[in-house]
Amino acid sequence: MRAFLAVAEHLHFREAAGELRMSQPALSSAVSALEEILATRLLERTTRRVLLTPAGTRVAEHARRVLAGMDELMEEAATVREPFTGPIHLGVIPTVAPYLLPAMLPMFARRFPGIKLTVHEAKTETIVEEAKEGRLDLILLALPGEAPGLVEQPLYDEEFLLAVPAAHPLAHGDGPVTREVLRGLDIVLLNQGHCLREQAIDVCREVGTRATAATYATSLPTLVQLVAGGLGVTLLPESAVPVEAGRRVPVRVRRFADPAPGRRIGLAYRATSPRLAEFAQVAKAVRGAVRARRLPVTVFQEG
Repeated sequence: MRAFLAVAEHLHFREAAGELRMSQPALSSAVSALEEILATRLLERTTRRVLLTPAGTRVAEHARRVLAGMDELMEEAATVREPFTGPIHLGVIPTVAPYLLPAMLPMFARRFPGIKLTVHEAKTETIVEEAKEGRLDLILLALPGEAPGLVEQPLYDEEFLLAVPAAHPLAHGDGPVTREVLRGLDIVLLNQGHCLREQAIDVCREVGTRATAATYATSLPTLVQLVAGGLGVTLLPESAVPVEAGRRVPVRVRRFADPAPGRRIGLAYRATSPRLAEFAQVAKAVRGAVRARRLPVTVFQEG
């Protein structure tokens, strides 16, 4: 089943074999054996490409659930033997990864040396789906994730700050600004799929304006450079400001008047995971790491 799923995901035997670290003949034999067992043709093979048959599409969906269940079984058995050991696959959204991971990863190495952590950075939709399918154990994202079947542990809240070019009239001032200043400004956004984009659009909608800029960015560093170049203004999560809007970048940030717009970042994992107690402790440890790092955020108070 693992061999078949690798081919189903890559639609390419060489790439699937590389992922599983096995030879192409062995991979092909494994897939053929599964087809013989099921008495069903799962793949359509041509000289140029590989396609899933209708039966192959349905079997792939079942195989993902079966293998996820098997992985959870093995994980549960290992956890019973010794907690906080073994692999943990962590997914994190790009607008959180560069600012939280420097605080989180050293803590993991120190507090949980028996855990082998791997990190996968991707947009919210991707990591949520991979968590539900069992390919990720933990995910860091903006809450609420609104994903049935996932437990959400809030970590911290942070404000959005207004980032403007250094020569912009709004760059010269000390006090907070109201949200209404967004009216009539060109607001530069991240590409579709980033939750920060949707949050910025919501803020604009609240004050009766729309983000109309035709320029979009794929990352926060690019977003800040677009602002520095005079292409518009944007909203930055406060945790990103020390990294992305430092002294050498011709960008100024202004705080919003209360109630300031912002977001809540949290840790999520499957409600069916056998490691619920462990993951709750991991969330607590991450909060402690954020406090120790003194990130410009408000850490969630437990209890």
